[in-house]
Amino acid sequence: MNKNEKFVITINRELGSGGRTIGRKLAEKLGVECFDKALIEALEKKYNLSVEEIEKMKGKKKYWWEDFTRVVSLGGAEIRDYQAKTGEVSEHLTTEKMFKAETEILEGIAETESCVITGRSGFFVFRNHPNHLCILIQASMPFRVARVMRKQNVSEEEARKIIEKVDKMRENYVKRYTDSSRYDTRNYDLVIKVDGKTEDEIVEFILNFIG
Repeated sequence: MNKNEKFVITINRELGSGGRTIGRKLAEKLGVECFDKALIEALEKKYNLSVEEIEKMKGKKKYWWEDFTRVVSLGGAEIRDYQAKTGEVSEHLTTEKMFKAETEILEGIAETESCVITGRSGFFVFRNHPNHLCILIQASMPFRVARVMRKQNVSEEEARKIIEKVDKMRENYVKRYTDSSRYDTRNYDLVIKVDGKTEDEIVEFILNFIG
């Protein structure tokens, strides 16, 4: 990946690995925006986006995403507040149309700016992107359980149940829409196990890898 040209970094991560925070910190270091799955879902829901609506916007102007973000203030308090209310883990069933709309949104972001995207389908959406770095962030189960317990203020048993539920949901999603597994390391340029390392250390490791 060449950071001196328009790029996209996608981060798949296991719940409790800190991957979302790593993505945010990496984006800050690189001076770009970080977009995550929850933000994209909030955007879809709040503004009732569909493939058809997005196609209309794209047909009007080449840089439709820039115009759209100005209108809805993406990254601003309005969307962030909505995202906080809906939560990170979506319970609704993702349809084929929703997946296509999400793909259109992600591609629209990358067309107009360099960015970091944390989410379960990024490795697939940008598999043919000419300047793409794909990362998987993993951690041992004890590490993940401890982090979820701390972050969500739940018991060890509850944390394990949450992790198992999210793992299953994310894997089913990936298999359904990409015909692959999120654990297939052939999908990634870099696989990192975070045990024993701080988030900042992981970010520095990625920056050194990029060069």
